[in-house]
Amino acid sequence: MSDIAPKPKRFVFLLLPSYSLISFSDAIEALRLANRMARQELYKWSLATEDGQPVSCSSGIKIEVDTELVSLERTDTVMVCGGTRIKVAVNAKLMNWARREARKGVAFGGLCTGTYFLAKAGLLQGVRATIHWENRESLIEEFPDLEVSNAVFVVDKNRYSAAGGAAVTDLMLNLIATDHGPDLANAVADQMIYTTARTGKDEQRLSIPTRIGVRHPKLSGVIKMMEGNLEEPISPPELASQAGMSTRQLERLFRRYLNRSPKRYYMELRLQKARNLLMQTDMSVINVALASGFASPSHFSKCYRAHFSTTPYRERGASVEA
Repeated sequence: MSDIAPKPKRFVFLLLPSYSLISFSDAIEALRLANRMARQELYKWSLATEDGQPVSCSSGIKIEVDTELVSLERTDTVMVCGGTRIKVAVNAKLMNWARREARKGVAFGGLCTGTYFLAKAGLLQGVRATIHWENRESLIEEFPDLEVSNAVFVVDKNRYSAAGGAAVTDLMLNLIATDHGPDLANAVADQMIYTTARTGKDEQRLSIPTRIGVRHPKLSGVIKMMEGNLEEPISPPELASQAGMSTRQLERLFRRYLNRSPKRYYMELRLQKARNLLMQTDMSVINVALASGFASPSHFSKCYRAHFSTTPYRERGASVEA
């Protein structure tokens, strides 16, 4: 092992308005602990905003930053920290800066909805990426050519993305292990009381049995089919047939464990997708309806109002004002 200390690797955290504090802090703490456990400065970091002014996270906490947008070294890594108002936060000045730095070879990562910024700036062409599961459908709708994974994090070439929350810890541990070996990454995980580090093959959401609180293979299989076919819903008889049961048995299964019919449960899944698209994209209400499996805008509006006590148009207006 060489006695010459490696040059510290620098991360620049670009904090967008209403960024996710947990994603940002998890990343910073992993780097800090890597330095501490290695007893040398392996990593250094700076915080940046568009104008160098303090910025508030989604919980309202305001943080001072070190710099505005500046020219970087090609060995630097930019982590874009997004949050609840990502579409409002992205603008031409930020994207032009990111494109210029990326052309130098600077690595870019997206934390939580920061992936949206990378996609909008054209920095994810030809690479895989991930984003928080709540924003995945809207990202796919806006960028249909993008390969969007459901993994907790993705490392592809010099592009990094993490779904947010604890997934950022998984990403940072992976980067530390790549730079300095698994022993250091494990030491950092121990300090964080992080007992089960996930890999890029692990999916974001809890398993269906865990989410619904029921361990029934056939019920889980039917729900998985529903979740995978929201734009073109499968009829209850076909769902039952593929699960190897009768339609009546399917009805009883859903009534017993979920206290609703398969049709109702399927409808709720589709309406939740529609709500995410309304609040996170600029898609027209008609296109949102079609993307959620509704052939008739009037039927979509009626179902939406019955479930959410508001119309799709009012929901869209409320999200714009927020």
